[in-house]
Amino acid sequence: MEFKFTVENHEKVVKLFDNYPTKKAAVMPVLYIAQEQNGYISGEVIKEVSTILEISEEDVMGVVTFYTMYHQHMPGKYHLQVCTNVSCMLRGAYDIWEAVKTKTGLKNGETSADGLFSLEEVECMGSCGTAPMIAVNEDFHDNLTKETALELIDSLK
Repeated sequence: MEFKFTVENHEKVVKLFDNYPTKKAAVMPVLYIAQEQNGYISGEVIKEVSTILEISEEDVMGVVTFYTMYHQHMPGKYHLQVCTNVSCMLRGAYDIWEAVKTKTGLKNGETSADGLFSLEEVECMGSCGTAPMIAVNEDFHDNLTKETALELIDSLK
């Protein structure tokens, strides 16, 4: 299925160009606008973004695969990102990760059949001073324990 920006979103993209020295430099916010419109970054989105920015699809894909904020599959209503990087790991992130996987029945990168949850193990999300943490969509929840992480999951149902 072909992806094209809506008229409104295309105007947002064009306005972004005023804030950057080159079109290529606007790749991250352009991808974010595309993801908001489409729900995730598909191959069609990558083609459209590369065309608009006049860069290769590989350049766009490099950004998509590097940053955890871009989803290559439709995420669940609640996209759970569990940080397991050093600060989080030292404060119990792997116990939280295992508990969340068990609670949701999901493996890394999966979405539940009902579309309620998707799960992703991620590297540093910048909450090292308040580790361990989980992001639920755009909201950070930090200073977690295994118990408070499971309470968080229960509160989302």
